[in-house]
This record gives sequence, C-alpha cells and structure tokens, in this order.
Amino acid sequence: MKRSEIEEKYKWDLSPLYRCDDDWESDFNKLNEMLPGLGRLREGFAQSAGNLARALKNIDEASLLSERLYVYAKMRRDEDNSNTKYQAMTDRAVSMLVRLSAETSFVAPALLAQDEETLEGFIAGEIALAPYAFMIRDTIRQKRHVLGESEERLLSLSADFASGARDIFTMLENADMKFGEIDTPEGKVRLTHAKYIELMQNKSRRVRKDAFDTYYSSFRANINTIAAAYSTSVKKDVFYARARKYESALSKALFSDDVPESLYTGLIECVHENLGIMYDYVETRKKLLGLKDIAMYDIYAPLVSETGDRYPYEKAMDIIFKALEPMGEEYLGLLRRAFLERWIDVFENEGKTSGAYSWGAYGVHPYVLLNHRGDLDSVFTIAHELGHAMHTWYSQTCQPYPLAGYTIFVAEVASTVNEILLTKYLLDNSDGELKKYVLNHYLDQMRTTVLRQTMFAEFEMITHKMCESGEPLTHESLSRRYADLNRLYYGSSMETCETISIEWARIPHFYNAFYVYKYATGFSAAVQIAKSIYDKTPGALEAYTDFLKSGGSDYPLKLLKKAGVDFTGAAPVKKCMEEFRSSLADFKKIMNVI
Repeated sequence: MKRSEIEEKYKWDLSPLYRCDDDWESDFNKLNEMLPGLGRLREGFAQSAGNLARALKNIDEASLLSERLYVYAKMRRDEDNSNTKYQAMTDRAVSMLVRLSAETSFVAPALLAQDEETLEGFIAGEIALAPYAFMIRDTIRQKRHVLGESEERLLSLSADFASGARDIFTMLENADMKFGEIDTPEGKVRLTHAKYIELMQNKSRRVRKDAFDTYYSSFRANINTIAAAYSTSVKKDVFYARARKYESALSKALFSDDVPESLYTGLIECVHENLGIMYDYVETRKKLLGLKDIAMYDIYAPLVSETGDRYPYEKAMDIIFKALEPMGEEYLGLLRRAFLERWIDVFENEGKTSGAYSWGAYGVHPYVLLNHRGDLDSVFTIAHELGHAMHTWYSQTCQPYPLAGYTIFVAEVASTVNEILLTKYLLDNSDGELKKYVLNHYLDQMRTTVLRQTMFAEFEMITHKMCESGEPLTHESLSRRYADLNRLYYGSSMETCETISIEWARIPHFYNAFYVYKYATGFSAAVQIAKSIYDKTPGALEAYTDFLKSGGSDYPLKLLKKAGVDFTGAAPVKKCMEEFRSSLADFKKIMNVI
C-alpha cells in the first residue's frame, strides 16, 4: 500500500515538531551558528557557579535543538525510507549531533578537574544548578576510573577498533553466511534469520528439525572465526575494565547504573533455585506435543493455535483502553489523546520502517510507530509501545530536560506492565481457545525474557571470568560451557544434542556484554508492579505513577524502589518465578495436562 492511500487519521502528525521542512531548515541554520560558541564555554567553565550554570544551560539549548532536528528528520525518513530528501536531512542531523558531541567533550574533564567540595558548594549556592546536580555528582563518582589526559587520549584513539569484533560478527552473520534450503510441504524454503524463527514454530517436527540442523550447520562451518570474534570482544571488555581500574568487566558494566554485583549474581541464584518450574514446563510441552522425547527444536512449536480472530485498529485500542482501566483516568486520558491527536502512525506502507517503536523530542508529546497487522500480537505491540510513550510523557512533563531521560534498566518496565495488564484482562474476559492462547503467550514471555536471558547472563559472566583468569576462549571451551548451562536450565527431559552447544555463536547481544540481564530484571519488576495495580493494592498506582514521573532523576534501583520494587534482595525475581509457577498450573489445568 502506498502511504498516500492511507487515511490521515492513521498517520502521525509531526507538525508539533515542525510545521514544515522550512522550519526545520531554519532551526538547522540556527544550531549551525550556535555550535562554535559552545567550544568557547570551556574558558572558565567550572570556575564559578554562575559560569557553570550558564554554560550548561547553553549546552542544553543546543542539545534540545539537535535532538528535535534529528527526531523529525528520522521519523520522516521512517515513513518511507526511499525518500532521498529525508535520508539527506537525517544524515545532516546526525552530522550535527557529532559536532555537538565534539564541541562539548570538555564538560566531563572540566568537572573532574575541579575538586568535589567546590562543586558541592556551587550546587548548594546556585539554584540554576539544581537540574544538573545529579549529572555533576555522577561525573564525580566516576573520577576514580578516569585516567590522566595522555592515557585518556590513548583510550579514545582505540575507540575506532573497539567495535571491530562486533562488526566482524555482524558482517559475517548478515552478509557472508548462507543458510541453505530445506524442503517443506509448501516447497523448498531458503533459510534466513527471520525464516528460521518462523520455521521453529512450524507444526511439522520434521520441518523444525531440518531447519534447526541446517541453520546451525552454517554457524558450525564458521565456528573458529566466530569464536575468535567473540574471544576478542571479551578481551576488549576485560582490557577497558582493567585500564579504568575496575575489579572486573562485570563491575565496570554495572557501574553506570550503580547496580551491585550481588543483584546480578542474585538473579542467577534465584533462577537456579526455581528451575524446577522450567523442568515442569518442558515436561508439559512434551506431553502436549505428544512426544516420547523432546528436543530443542520443539521449544517453539505451537501448543495452541491462533484463534483466527482479527483485531482492527479501533477494536484493538478499545481492548487496550479496557485493559488499562486500573491505571486510572489520567492515564486513560493520555491514551485517548494519543489516539485522537495522531501520536501514532498505524499501518504498514511501501518503504516504511518495519517493527514498532516509541520516540520523540523533549517538549513535544511522544510518538509511536506501528505496522498493525490485525492479529493479537499486534494488540500486545500497541500496549507495549504505549507503555513506553506514557513513561516518556510523564518523565518529560515532570522533569527538567537534564533529568527526563531514563535508562535502559527501567525502560522496559513501563511497556511490560501494560502487556501484563492486557494479559490479565484477556484472561479474565475470555474462554476457550483465546484463553489458552493468551496463557501460553504469557508463559512464553516469562520463559524467554526471564529464564533464557538469565542463562545468557550467566554465560557472559562465565566467559569473562575465564578470560580474566587467563583461560583461552576457544570454540570447544565456549561450546562446552554453553552445553552445561543448557542442560542445567532445561533439565533432564530435554534431549541433549551437540548442535545446541553452539547456540552462543548466533547471539548478537553477547557483543554488548552484560546487557541481557536487564530484560530479566525489568520483566520481574513489571510482574510485581502490574499485579499490585491489578489487585488494587493501596498506594500501588500512586507509587508507580511517581516512578513514571521520575525520569532519570536518580539511579534505576532507587527509582524502582519508589514503585515498591526492592532489588536489594531477590524478592522481585522470586515473585516472578511464583507467577510463572501459578500460570503454568493454570495452563496445565485448562489444557487437561495431568
């Protein structure tokens, strides 16, 4: 479908960002004139409270402008990626962001050159510095990990090749590797990453096995190269951690969010203690599939068929409004605004960016990009992205610009809370095949987001410890450790096969170390919050709303504590495991599994 064929009410309205492209050009020229002056702010930057406040305010004005320029151009390009005008505008906006970063690179070194007591005095004596207090103190916190000027220059010069291992893996996996073909009842199918995931959900076990074996044979053929790339990535992490005087690569990765290692290890320990639920899930899956033995290529096989029900956009939004009623009238009012004021770009069109996201610029309401297909998964996608959008709206409305941006650690909480509330609504208001489908969907979410990601997190911890202790990371040692973890997490009912031992070789997240654990903690937090809101626990909604309003005004664990989620122990993960256990029991009952 061409974009011109879609009704206006289903397209986002970007005029609050810029009424027309000429206005964008005007701001682009304005920013171009502002940038040279930012570099001159280094003179006397942190020598007085007044100088510091004025300089930071000027930098923020430029940052706000560059952000709006980029967001508008990129969202216009996302409407139709073949539009060369918006390709060029996006490239120009990116170049402006790079220039802004270069012109303001003096900020952190200048703050660190000043002593902490003086900076605290500036904060106490200058009200205009209040929005910057958290940033200044966080910069000071990093001081012991900042090196001398010459050492910092050397590290900065290494940045160009620091991403080399990831780049090699990405090019190998996406450009050079070919995955062959398999025979299906519909004819020959050429495997791709996306097609592999689709075939893993095929009802034919023979098709699933052929896809599994054929897909992984390509990784096995390149296993030495991939092992070398991953080993180099781990060595890079260890090098930067040691260079910056962290105790370990894990310690360095957790430092920016002020997360203790005990949270990371506690997550793994808690999941270990509850793996009996996973073993029960695997047994249940085996029984429902009617298998004597279950293999890893059966883990995504459908247990419940889609009902075939269709959810046009208006019907989907109506369901979401009802599902999110526990969030209160203010929240629902914002959802109505998003629906009526065209914050959302709904349907697929030629050239449009695939998938879904929520995005925006400070000072303007958030936007949501969808490619609505009309199935139930699309309804969950809308709820998910609107969760992000509402988090952004509350953060930007209630926090000044320097404190409005929230971290990845908390980003998925708001979106997942919405998905869980939708799940609970559908379970309470459906029966038969739809109820089975929704419950199965929920179990899959918990399995893949909490248990699978925790297994990945444990693998990363093991491989980095191996490197730190001087143990070589070969494809044999990596595959052996991964196979051990797979046996531990899936249990004795799962057939042991050599093929799954090289699954580590296809996971791109491993090149962004110690990231995946945030999926598990975020989902665990969302389960607790959604349940307390759904159960109308006194004060729960108010506490959660305060969390949404907090933006990036503190470290993520402190912000989550506002919402009643305390990660100083393993309680949130334990509650999530209990949710998994009870949901599995409900599923077994409705599916008549003894």
